Amino acid sequence: MSPVTTSSSQSVSAPANLQSIATISGIAVIHAFVIGAILLRQKKAEERERNDNINKNGSCKTKTECVTEKNDDDSNGELIADFSTCLVVTLPEWTTDFYSERKNNTYKSQREMMQVAMELSKINVQKNTGGPFGTAIFEYDPKTENCKLFSIGVNRVVPSSNSTLHGEMTAIQFGQQKAGSFSFSSAGAKSGKEYHLYTSCAPCCQCLGATMWSGVSKLVCGATKADAEAIGFSEGPVFDPQSYDALEEAGCKVVREVLRDECKDVLDWYGMNGEIYNP
Repeated sequence: MSPVTTSSSQSVSAPANLQSIATISGIAVIHAFVIGAILLRQKKAEERERNDNINKNGSCKTKTECVTEKNDDDSNGELIADFSTCLVVTLPEWTTDFYSERKNNTYKSQREMMQVAMELSKINVQKNTGGPFGTAIFEYDPKTENCKLFSIGVNRVVPSSNSTLHGEMTAIQFGQQKAGSFSFSSAGAKSGKEYHLYTSCAPCCQCLGATMWSGVSKLVCGATKADAEAIGFSEGPVFDPQSYDALEEAGCKVVREVLRDECKDVLDWYGMNGEIYNP
């Protein structure tokens, strides 16, 4: 009788065990789902809080959320925040419409393209969103010889408290982000295009170096170094013709003084009305 009893007992308990396992598994799945939802909400909340830490100047506020260094001397284990660990570069809001209105235009002449750079410099000072320097990078198609506006930049030194944010620098940074490469030359090799940089004033020493490293194949300047220095700006050690010869030797064609008078007018106006900033 005992074997029958044992067999009967096993046959009865097996479904019960399976039911218990299914119940536990179901609870585990529900638990995992709930925990996942909670973690997702927490992550989104942290991202919103981090975005709130970005101030209008385009840099992160030095809050503990932006710093990962631990203060070992603090018994509470709080994070210290004596410097910012993130930086955001921004262009003025008006540049969005400026670019959108011109991005589908086809440009043929150097004067047309310099006009874009000059307008950027002019609007930037009119709206008090930076210094009197504007830059436009165009994508050139060797097959059609047409150019399309690819990237723009304006001087943001004073508004962003950042001495490096000249017009050329911002145009290069946003352009390379769009191209998905740190080199316009490499990006152009893949697309069959070239990239030409038009700036309303001849580059300072910083921007001349950045132009060379950027990989653009052509630099076109409006106003001159002398024009910028005449209103009080310091352009640094730019040597003529040695500095420009170095660009040519690196494969970047240089054209100067295109619409010089128009670009100089913007500088002269700023010289009488704007803030001259130097190191």
